[in-house]
Amino acid sequence: MRVPDTLFWAAFLIQKVVGEYGMAHFSDEGKSRGKDYCIFFNSQWARLPQDLNKASRLQIYDLTTSVLCSPSDVPEGGFPNLIPMVMRGNCTFYEKVRLAQINGAKALLIVSKDRLTPPAGNKSQYEEIDIPVALLSYSDMLDIGKTFGKGRLVAMYAPNEPVLDYNMVIIFLMAVGTVAVGGYWAGSRDSKKRYMKHKRDDGAEKQDEETVDVTPIMICVFVVMCCSMLVLLYFFYDYLAIWVIAIFCLASSVGLHSCLWPFVRRLPFCKCRVPENNLPYLHTRPQVRMLLLSAFCIAVSGTWMVFRNEDQWAWVLQDTLGIAFCLYMLKTVRLPTFKACTLLLSVLFVYDVFFVFITPFLTKSGESIMVEVAAGPSDSYAHEKLPMVLKVPRLNFSPLSLCDRPFSLLGFGDVLVPGLLVVYCHRFDILTQSSRIYFVTCTIAYGIGLLITFVALAVMQMGQPALLYLVPCTLLTSLAVALWRRELPQFWTGSGFVPPIMLAPINCTQTAAPQADDHLTRPEKERTEDSPPTPAGKEEAENKAN
Repeated sequence: MRVPDTLFWAAFLIQKVVGEYGMAHFSDEGKSRGKDYCIFFNSQWARLPQDLNKASRLQIYDLTTSVLCSPSDVPEGGFPNLIPMVMRGNCTFYEKVRLAQINGAKALLIVSKDRLTPPAGNKSQYEEIDIPVALLSYSDMLDIGKTFGKGRLVAMYAPNEPVLDYNMVIIFLMAVGTVAVGGYWAGSRDSKKRYMKHKRDDGAEKQDEETVDVTPIMICVFVVMCCSMLVLLYFFYDYLAIWVIAIFCLASSVGLHSCLWPFVRRLPFCKCRVPENNLPYLHTRPQVRMLLLSAFCIAVSGTWMVFRNEDQWAWVLQDTLGIAFCLYMLKTVRLPTFKACTLLLSVLFVYDVFFVFITPFLTKSGESIMVEVAAGPSDSYAHEKLPMVLKVPRLNFSPLSLCDRPFSLLGFGDVLVPGLLVVYCHRFDILTQSSRIYFVTCTIAYGIGLLITFVALAVMQMGQPALLYLVPCTLLTSLAVALWRRELPQFWTGSGFVPPIMLAPINCTQTAAPQADDHLTRPEKERTEDSPPTPAGKEEAENKAN
């Protein structure tokens, strides 16, 4: 195919009718105070002023009993210096606005019971029409009828909105802080676990049970499950959303308990255990403070579930539970090699880009499946929002916050997926005693990738697949550090160095430092050599020490 033909088809595929949000300021005649409502318009018909003071206040002609598709729908006398408000359907936007303009209307408001979509036309139709046309939601129309009298006035305008909101700073700090704390905690915990193994501590086995090493097969299954779940949520959102909310409550309770227990266990009170019993879970006689902490965590997640739709403060609880869940996952899930990290991040990179940028060409509404599911479909009758995101309300107080999403969102996956690489870098730092250079550089790279995401969001003014920027920043930075330090083979396979001090003889007064594993998963041979000594061996060692 020739290059011009290729460019033509590319332009055809990406061509979309661009809609813009605006405001319709309604007020009663003779009164200065009013109320703003969101409208969706196409500036190719006619532009709206940016300032409310420059917009004309005109009287509304309520024709919502009609769709304005034929001359018989036009009342006697037409719409001189009026703005008719009609219902959507039965004919094209052009036919409606042409009838309105011919009969003297200064603008046209179309009430839609469906999703607000850009009122589209073609080039010749745009040239013929010179009055604004905008869509108004049906629920807003009902509210207008209850709030204002028959002599209501409307002024339509489209204020400028700040490119970036200050809430991005809060999201940035939460995301980078979670990745940094989770990576440090998980790596330090892994180091402590190896030390406890060396000391033959029984608790090491319990900690092993809490760690899950991810295999390539598990990665493939996980990605297939993600794709399937996302598509099912897109088509059956109202039926599945409540189940996702329930699972989040359960998982976040466990995560919050895991994060708070290291602090609670240091408290000097409530160390007593429950009496002997045969009850489920309680038969192990847990400490009273552990039960109190469990009740507290369940109460927090239950409070969020009951008040999850309170936009004023419920987001604080959701973010707290979400961060606790992410920290728990970073501590529990472990990628054993850089090869596994590369596989997971690369596959999820493609997954994120596909469901954000490609799916708009495959859906009837032209909307991204990822963005629709994350923010919640506007036509959902349940009006539930999935909690698997960090969210912060907008802080710029723009009138357009009525139209646009009132919250800025960052999915848990955009924290967890690069976070697992940060965890791996910290564990490798500990093995090679490299002063945490991998951990620090990868964390900084994550922050830079997040900043690039925010810039792309401001420039493109549409939802961005954050992994598009986070994956290259973190993966390439970690790879560059390994090449610079000439440790790429060990970094790729997860093999650590054995420092020379570990090979030196240990005298009687020297305490042996925990040896670095030859692999993040210790070889079977070393496990056999490290098996607990027999009683005879213990007695012989004690005699030598004496």
